[in-house]
Amino acid sequence: MSTETPPPPSPEALKAQRMRLVGIGLMCCACICFACLDATAKNLGRHLDMLEVVWARYASAFAIAFLIYNPWTRPGLVRTQRPFLQIGRSALLLGGTMFNFMSFRWLQLDQSLAIAFSTPLMVAAAAGPILGEWIGIRRWIAICVGLAGVLVVIQPGLGSFHPAMILSVCSAACTCFYVITTRILARHDSTETTLFYSNLVGVVALLPVMPAVWTTPSDPVHIFLMVTFGAFGSLGHYLLIVAHRHTPASVLSPFTYSQLIWAVTLGYLVFGDVPNRWTLVGAAIVIASGLYLVHRERMRGRRL
Repeated sequence: MSTETPPPPSPEALKAQRMRLVGIGLMCCACICFACLDATAKNLGRHLDMLEVVWARYASAFAIAFLIYNPWTRPGLVRTQRPFLQIGRSALLLGGTMFNFMSFRWLQLDQSLAIAFSTPLMVAAAAGPILGEWIGIRRWIAICVGLAGVLVVIQPGLGSFHPAMILSVCSAACTCFYVITTRILARHDSTETTLFYSNLVGVVALLPVMPAVWTTPSDPVHIFLMVTFGAFGSLGHYLLIVAHRHTPASVLSPFTYSQLIWAVTLGYLVFGDVPNRWTLVGAAIVIASGLYLVHRERMRGRRL
């Protein structure tokens, strides 16, 4: 039996390992930000019209982003090669946000998030006919199993089903096509241009209805949350981008599901919500299916 001591890892290998750990940490922090965003929306939705809450999310995010990059500091920022696709993508994001926030009025954070985790499954299914990225029979089985997990959460026809769960399904569907259009736009426009239109369209589209639904908050806490609302989303997306610069997406993807931990934690601490067993079982099935898709994609990448 050989007793040779394996050589120590090279400095490059140690640096790559540290960068992966940094990327994983940033991904987990991004998930915390997104969970805080949802909790803030649910909290504000108890006191204000949900359309006002959605508009506040986009307005504050637009203001924060505008301070960092704008048409004066970034000439050509508003120039896009696919203007109609930019508007359509932004409208899909707005629709997904509206459906998601509206579901919070009746659903717990963990219920909405468990259904939202079906988005990667929908993207994998829709990427074939739209992007030509076809998948094999094993991944189709994983998608069907994942969608069955969503049915476990929703439980249609049973006593625990709530019609608001349909809003979460619509949100996941909007987000699915939003992701696909984002991948198409990545070939034509810069990330800054795409982010600029994402917030701008949300602000402009809802502005006409604001006079009819607007209620000026009197509670200082609600005012503070409305002003800083978009910071959670902006910071979360920023951390997400930086994380992908340090670490491969195949390594980061499983950690996106850590958001469920924070959603359950905030749901209990802020709203006193305790997840039921069917939500946890369904979420586990959806997450397992998503992780299998990540595994198959990683294996496919090694063969290429």
